[in-house]
Amino acid sequence: MKTLAVLVSGGPAPGINAVIAAVTIEARNHGLRVLGCRDGFRWLVQGDLERVRELEIEDVSRIHFEGGSILGTARVNPTGPEALARVVDAFRRLDLSYLVTIGGDDTAFASSRVTRAMGGRLGVAHVPKTIDNDLPLPADVPTFGYTTAVNHGKDVVHHLMLDSATTAKWFFVTVMGRHASHLTVGIAGAAGATLAVTVEEFPEGQISPDELVDLLEGAIIKRLVQGREHGVVLLAEGLLERLDLSELGPVEHDSYGNVRLSELQLGRYLKDRVTASLRARGIEVSIVAKDLGYELRCAPPGGFDIQYCRSLGYGATRFLLDGGTDAIVTVQGGRLVPIPFDEIIDPATGRVRVRYVDVKSEMYQTLAAYMIRLIPQDLSDPARLRALAAAGNLGEAAFVERFQRVAQGKETSR
Repeated sequence: MKTLAVLVSGGPAPGINAVIAAVTIEARNHGLRVLGCRDGFRWLVQGDLERVRELEIEDVSRIHFEGGSILGTARVNPTGPEALARVVDAFRRLDLSYLVTIGGDDTAFASSRVTRAMGGRLGVAHVPKTIDNDLPLPADVPTFGYTTAVNHGKDVVHHLMLDSATTAKWFFVTVMGRHASHLTVGIAGAAGATLAVTVEEFPEGQISPDELVDLLEGAIIKRLVQGREHGVVLLAEGLLERLDLSELGPVEHDSYGNVRLSELQLGRYLKDRVTASLRARGIEVSIVAKDLGYELRCAPPGGFDIQYCRSLGYGATRFLLDGGTDAIVTVQGGRLVPIPFDEIIDPATGRVRVRYVDVKSEMYQTLAAYMIRLIPQDLSDPARLRALAAAGNLGEAAFVERFQRVAQGKETSR
């Protein structure tokens, strides 16, 4: 009897259990023994096999409705020489023929290193999972968990918008997403947030904190001219990777070398800067900083993600049984399409490529058209400029000098 193991690594995402269930059921139906490895690579890198359990169909037949992961998860890097050697030894002791890993970009990278170290003795399929939606799949193919996270995030932001209007305050909400702004864009578009600030709208290189402050302050002033003292701004967490982090306090890193962005207070930092700038000119605005992301990761998957994840799990097992290996498994146009590990690795960095938001797409342009932010016409139209400068307690020339670098976009009906 051949043996297949499945493990989950990285952050949670809605739909993990549906993948585990489909992998287990399809493998058992074909006579394979199925093992579930607890907490990703955490115990395997220690050579500890006590947390490996056998999975039967009755263990998983109804878990697809549930959020979280019945196998847990952990962000542990197995690619160091000693750790990798222990993982390889553990898999040999388990007499594995196949491995299905469920995770994001770091787990995909780890899986590619494990299969290389096994020297062709282990078939490996990776199921791409992240609410960040930033793995290098075709533009119209989401990573699983993303659509459920957007739906739940939309509800949270809707509630904040009602609170904002009721209490006349602003919310600065930092939305999870290490590199790209897909989750920010998806939630902002679904909820109709006042403004979304994405990583991709800025040119490459470091972003000036002053520019972010001016962008937010300009939106607040424009709302004041419209007679509204409230709003909800979504800030992409990935902005932190483009800022001088020394201003935000001590920086910690995870086992893959990534900055622990959740430990940094982007919303609070910008709240304090914007509040101080406005107050210096006699403008009092109430701003609340919040983070959004952890609430979404273990939500029960929606109908799309359940079916999508069942297809991914089934497809990963079929791919391995048909002799495939060393690839991430995708469903494109209703068909299983494996993408070899080599095709998702950036040769310049040696890491998995990042899929960024396409700011030239119709979807993004629709979102941008309904944002409240300064646009060039606000500074060129004399009547608008006069009203904005008065609301911002600045002279007209001073207002243009201060905000012209953040005035972008085009005229639209609102």
